[in-house]
Amino acid sequence: MQFLLNLLTRVQLPVLYAIGRGASFVAYHVLRWRIGIAATNLRNAFPERSEAERMTILRQSYRNLGDLLAETFHGYAASADEMRSRVRLENPEVLTDWTDRGQSVVLLAAHFCNWEWLLLSASVQLGVPIDAVYKPQHVAFFDRFMRDGRARFGGNPIPHRSVMFEIAKRKGQARVYALVADQTPLREEEKHWTWFLNQDTAFYVGADKIARILKAPVLFVTMRREARGRYAARLEVLALPPYERSAERDIGALVIERYARALEAEIRECPADWLWIHRKWKYPKPLYA
Repeated sequence: MQFLLNLLTRVQLPVLYAIGRGASFVAYHVLRWRIGIAATNLRNAFPERSEAERMTILRQSYRNLGDLLAETFHGYAASADEMRSRVRLENPEVLTDWTDRGQSVVLLAAHFCNWEWLLLSASVQLGVPIDAVYKPQHVAFFDRFMRDGRARFGGNPIPHRSVMFEIAKRKGQARVYALVADQTPLREEEKHWTWFLNQDTAFYVGADKIARILKAPVLFVTMRREARGRYAARLEVLALPPYERSAERDIGALVIERYARALEAEIRECPADWLWIHRKWKYPKPLYA
C-alpha cells in the first residue's frame, strides 16, 4: 500500500483529476458515502436555501473533494516552483513583518479549498519554519505518508498532543504554528461554544493559549479557488499582543469568536469548498455551558 501511495504521487495531474472525479462519482452516486451527514449539515446550516440549492452545493462539494484528493497526491511530489505558482499568497508581509523581528505567529486555517497545498505553498513562500499541528491517522503507514508529504518543503507536522512540548523546545525561535481549527473537540475536552452556521457549535480552544505563551499575533488565512488547481490565499489579523493575563478567558473567547466569524463568512461565500462530510456537530450544547 505504501508503494501504491508513492506511485500515485508520480502520476500526471490530469490523470489524477480523472481518478479523483471517478472516486467522487462512486462515493456520491454508488456508495452514498457520508451523504446523510453532509446533507444534514447543509440543511441545518442553510435552512433559508431551497432543497435544490443545497443539493447543488452537496454535489459540487463531492466533486471538489475528488479534486482535493488528486491535488494532494500531486502536491506530495510537485516542485517548489509549482507550489508557489499554484497558490498565490497575496499579502505574506502580514506574517513576515512579525517573523522578521524574531516573533512567532499563530496561523489558523480550516478544511476549506485545499489546505494541503496551502501548507506546502506557505512553506515555500514564507521562508520560516511552519509547525503544522495535526491529529495522527490511525493507520501507521498512511500517517507516515501524509507526514512525509507535508514536510517536503520544511514544514514540521506535530501531533496535537505534543504541541506544548514542541513550543517549549523551540521557544525563542521565530516560527509559525499552524492549526486547522474547525475540528470538533471531544465531549470531555475544553471547548468554546458559539453560534455558527445557524446552530450551537463547539470549537477547540488552544490557539489563544499558544498565542499568550509566545506573545504572538493570531492570523486567519482565507482561501479562494480561482480555477481548477489554482488558488489565492490572504492573511487577516484576528488578535494582537500584548495579552493581559487577567483577561485570559476573554482573550480565548475573542480569538475563537473572530475565527468562527471569519470562517463562517468564507463558507457562506463559497459553501461547496468546505468539508461538509466531517462530523462537526457531534453532540448538543449542554444546558449550562
